[in-house]
Amino acid sequence: MIVGVPKEIKVQEYRVGVTPAGVQKLSGAGHTVLVQKGAGLGSGLSDEEYVRWGAKIVDTAEEVWGRSEMIIKVKEPITPEYKLFREGQVIYTYFHLAAAPELAPALLEKKIAAVAYETIQLPNGNLPLLQPMSEVAGRMAIQVGASCLEKERGGKGVLLGGVPGVRPGKVTIIGGGTVGTHAAKMAMGTGAQVRILDVNVDRLRYLDDIFGGRLTTLFSDPATVRDSVMWCDLLVGAVLVTGARAPQLVSEELISQMEPGSVIVDVAVDQGGCIATCKPTTHEHPTYVKHGVIHYCVANMPGAVARTSTFALTNVTIGYGELLANRGLKGAIAARSEIAGGLNTYGGKITHRAVAEALSLPYTPLSDLL
Repeated sequence: MIVGVPKEIKVQEYRVGVTPAGVQKLSGAGHTVLVQKGAGLGSGLSDEEYVRWGAKIVDTAEEVWGRSEMIIKVKEPITPEYKLFREGQVIYTYFHLAAAPELAPALLEKKIAAVAYETIQLPNGNLPLLQPMSEVAGRMAIQVGASCLEKERGGKGVLLGGVPGVRPGKVTIIGGGTVGTHAAKMAMGTGAQVRILDVNVDRLRYLDDIFGGRLTTLFSDPATVRDSVMWCDLLVGAVLVTGARAPQLVSEELISQMEPGSVIVDVAVDQGGCIATCKPTTHEHPTYVKHGVIHYCVANMPGAVARTSTFALTNVTIGYGELLANRGLKGAIAARSEIAGGLNTYGGKITHRAVAEALSLPYTPLSDLL
């Protein structure tokens, strides 16, 4: 199979879909790997390293897309890439289609097999290809939130850890999954007071157990959300529904009542956001102010720490990528059934129920097509 690795073109996205070690795995199995010139530079990976491990460097995105049977990326294709799709091509990347309704028609028109990292789900419910970026984003949420709380950045001038004799900062995290857990770990590491909200009581028990009662776990209902939003200096949105748009849990009316200079980091913004006042931003212009509250809503947060993120991501994606290349789509699904859950579009149809519902488009079971 010919596998293509284009350079990411989303604003200030420095990650790359395959590392030189991944190229070695694919080329060692007999596949041709086309890497666009400079694709890895943002992650500190030179073209020479790729060539050393078996890649062929090509100059343009047009050549990568035009020659490849399977594309491995990091972020969802954006408008300039739509015209490069080849009919029936496999694209293996993050898609987050619920938050990018304009992308689905382009995938359907070219009958793209869209294998989405974020919807490959194991029988135990784990999302193995989403987890490493959720870990990065959760930790970054506290890092960037703490920075935004500084007075010179428009914040209320609160140090999350406080100092002896002065109260520490207060952090509310809505969602106790991977993002929320890593955000809590970082926030507690600074010495902040931390509340974490979730609707899964078993998850709250687990978090209470592993953190030894050092954070406050709360069942998430409208009254608790309201109290915790009003209480905090830093609010982190960390809610995920696999394949679907994130539920909106914090209203604009509630945000308007937060103290001026408070900070919101909505990690769920790439799935539509769980906070009403949030809209996607970029690393170029990461924040805006609404109702006196600083909003940080970068949809590709891990791209800011590209080297860490690239290696963390490709450690888990390359195994499925190699399987898709070795066995083809149908063979890969036969070998690892969770890949079927990752298939969002196939043969001009939407094959993931939550994605179809989020986009108000017809759903076709994959079994009907295969």
